[in-house]
Amino acid sequence: MQTIGLIGGITPQSTILYYQVLNSLATLHQGEPHSAKCIINSVDFGEIKKLQHEGRWDLLDKLMSDAGQSLEKAGATCILICANTMHLTIDAVRAKVSIPVIHIAEATAEKIQEKRLKTVALLGTKYTMEKDFFKDILTSFGIKTLIPNAEDREEINRVIYEELPYGILKPSSKKAYIEIIERLQKEGAEGVILGCTEIPLLIEQEDVSIPVFDTTTIHATKAMDFALKY
Repeated sequence: MQTIGLIGGITPQSTILYYQVLNSLATLHQGEPHSAKCIINSVDFGEIKKLQHEGRWDLLDKLMSDAGQSLEKAGATCILICANTMHLTIDAVRAKVSIPVIHIAEATAEKIQEKRLKTVALLGTKYTMEKDFFKDILTSFGIKTLIPNAEDREEINRVIYEELPYGILKPSSKKAYIEIIERLQKEGAEGVILGCTEIPLLIEQEDVSIPVFDTTTIHATKAMDFALKY
């Protein structure tokens, strides 16, 4: 098994999910008592959030590419950015390392194609829902993206930043997310992307009637496949 590098801390809750999924996959593929070989560079979410709010993506590019370089120097053979939104910096990270940086949207699009779906809903931070970095990749795979209306985007974003990073799982927020997904389903969504790595804490497949694409699990699985292949 090769060593997987994780740029984590964005948020700690999602990094914990990645770590759990990777170790479960290692055990699944190699049996007990095997676990995943990984290195985590955990950045400061407070700093990330502040720079996002200020629109300082130049500084975020530098912070993330430095983290990627440190993982490569430490022996990682591939890198995961453990957050959907921070894939806005993936080009900067890729420019500074010589090992693969696995894109969460590309891995997710492949899974959607396997289900032969043509139209999916995308939930995530306002950055993920409103910017094109995720949607453009889906389009390149022939997949149409639906996003919630402005009011629903605000609520999704609020829960992501004010509740999920701190492990706060409110029944009222879960209900709101389910209702948003149902509205998007009526608009033609055949599946829904949980495009923030903390949303799987709140929403599971059993909560909705259309296929759920858990980007955290999909991303981690793609990395484990790489780690076991090479």
